Amino acid sequence: MSVQAPSPKAAPSGSGISRAIDAVFNPRSIAVLGVTRSPGTVPYDIFHNILTTSYTGVLYPVAPGKRSIDSVRAYRYLTDIEDDVDLAVIVFPANVCERALEHCAKKGVKAVIIISAGFREVGPEGLRREQRIKDICDANGIAMIGPNCLGVINTDPAMSLNASFARKMPAQGRIAFLSQSGALCTAVLDYALGKGIGFSKFVSFGNKAGLTEMDLLEYLRGDDQTDMILLYLEELRNGRKLIEVAQRITRGPGAKPILAIKSGRTPQGASAAASHTGSLAGEDAICEAVFREAGIIRVTSIEELFNSAIMLTYQPLPKGDSLAIVTNAGGPGVMATDAAVGSGLTIAPFAPETTAKLSAALPAAANIKNPVDVIGDARSDRYIAAMEAVLADAAVDQMLVILTPQSMTDIEGIARGVCEVHAHATKPIACSFMGACDVVGGIDILQAANIPHYILPEWACRAMADVQRVIKWRSQPAEEPQQTPADQAAAAAIIDPAPAGYLREDQALAVLKAYEFPVPAYKLCRSADEAVEFADSIGYPVVLRIVSPQIVHKFDVKGVALNLESAQAVRDAHRDMMNSVHAAVPDATIEGVIARQMVPAGHEIILGAKQDAVFGPTLMFGLGGLFVETFKDVTFALAPIGPASAMRMVKDVKAHSLLEGARGTEPADIEAICQCLLRLSRLVTDFPRIAELDINPLLVWPAGQGGAVADVRIKINGETQPK
Repeated sequence: MSVQAPSPKAAPSGSGISRAIDAVFNPRSIAVLGVTRSPGTVPYDIFHNILTTSYTGVLYPVAPGKRSIDSVRAYRYLTDIEDDVDLAVIVFPANVCERALEHCAKKGVKAVIIISAGFREVGPEGLRREQRIKDICDANGIAMIGPNCLGVINTDPAMSLNASFARKMPAQGRIAFLSQSGALCTAVLDYALGKGIGFSKFVSFGNKAGLTEMDLLEYLRGDDQTDMILLYLEELRNGRKLIEVAQRITRGPGAKPILAIKSGRTPQGASAAASHTGSLAGEDAICEAVFREAGIIRVTSIEELFNSAIMLTYQPLPKGDSLAIVTNAGGPGVMATDAAVGSGLTIAPFAPETTAKLSAALPAAANIKNPVDVIGDARSDRYIAAMEAVLADAAVDQMLVILTPQSMTDIEGIARGVCEVHAHATKPIACSFMGACDVVGGIDILQAANIPHYILPEWACRAMADVQRVIKWRSQPAEEPQQTPADQAAAAAIIDPAPAGYLREDQALAVLKAYEFPVPAYKLCRSADEAVEFADSIGYPVVLRIVSPQIVHKFDVKGVALNLESAQAVRDAHRDMMNSVHAAVPDATIEGVIARQMVPAGHEIILGAKQDAVFGPTLMFGLGGLFVETFKDVTFALAPIGPASAMRMVKDVKAHSLLEGARGTEPADIEAICQCLLRLSRLVTDFPRIAELDINPLLVWPAGQGGAVADVRIKINGETQPK
């Protein structure tokens, strides 16, 4: 095949890896290794797709034993090709890929796409095979997509590359799609084709043994063909790196929204965790925190992914969250109102001038309040009058147009009317022409004009709510972690030499005290007399708590005595506690009791931390006490955090309204909570040996009065610090 090679495009500035990635998307020449002559097979279809979709570079089939493929001269080995090769697409069986990569290295190939399966997804031997091909690529500076992937598509007419086994080349667009699942990609391409959605880049990166989502995101940040990035992940190996990369994309000049689906929403391994934080901090919960900190909008389905994408891509950003609804049927208008409010949008109140315009233009039976009901016999002129009136209202930030197909409804005429208004509008417009068959013509007209269309009004409202999440993220200033005061040496003296397992309660309290948590006076007492002596010194009432390495949940064995108001009460409680604990756990080693001040009641909250194997130090905040496992009203963040992140954690839980003062109650000291979260952030960042930590409950008093640590557990991992 003799095709004029295009002039090389300017490689994106940055590291060598960025320049190597450019060879994936903009190769001047491609060799497909392992091509066959059998249509309907992956090796043939990939070669055929590149050949027949107007690829502007030079294409070489490598097919041992074949003279040609589709009339294109074939080569026995890659190294037989006389000219340079930028990109190799490998479709040989897995056990041949290592040899093929050695040829790529010898040839000086810059990038490879390994379509072949049979690697980590098939077990230990496949994982070892995958490591070997990764080592070859790393040693030779080869950018690798895959293995076990669908391939890569670049719709830029200057390249027109379909190096995949997708059935059809998608339309050109401004959306990039990155997916770990190749099978999902084929469904997404078909879905997008039906919706008229185009792409700039389309990548299935499979096992991501070479290039990861982070590398591809970084590349797309500088891609002038891409305005938005959609991401599908099955696993997240480096959440902190994702935050770092994504924040550079979603913030600042030229910011691009990132929408993502992360599969595997069910926490795994939680039943094995002893702490509340450990049991609640499943991978999905932490992923939620990672996406939030990265500015990534997480969605739950392909439908929502594209619903939100088309709103963000094809419409201007609204100035606020107020919505006007125009409909020809009252019921859907009410349903849309409920969906909008439920999604966090507000229903715009109309100005008197707006209602006057609507009253003059619409029949007496029409509803001129929001939602506007132009009634069932409305044609395009009535719709246009209503749309123009509400869009002119300063209180309206965006508009949703609903149509139900009635016998007198001019569906296509109304669609053209929407397009007419849209052509001059400066506010976002979305439509929901409800139905399946009758409305198809109108929907085609809307989609051709890049007006977002949704089968259900509820979907439109959710998409508009996702747009608000993007706007809210961009308005939040970036912040640096805050270094709170701490006696790090005092904490290290306890943590560094500690064996694996739970610290004694007095040690855990001492660690918190070193980081200036509000810890009431306490003492480890070895006898009832010592407990009485300490109680006399600090004043009554006091609390006794059993201390035993075998007992984690003290209430379960009656190992806690509250509100002891006299020396005799302390003695009696000490005696009863020892009897109960010995009966419940006969083999427990009793090291004494913690005697502590009895602190006043307050809001019970939980602060937690976990050293996650993938994400590192992770913080948890939520409703505490006995209800933490019942209601699971908690939120997460990756440490270290700053003041704004601490406040977001507090506001993200449903119990936040209680802390602000519900039904006339006094608001809690939220500032004290935030300070404790910042102290916890520094503590677990300073000491990676802290595997799990629960402060439950932290009792929080009214605003300005602070709070107190009522209970704490700190679990230390087995890696002792060097002396």
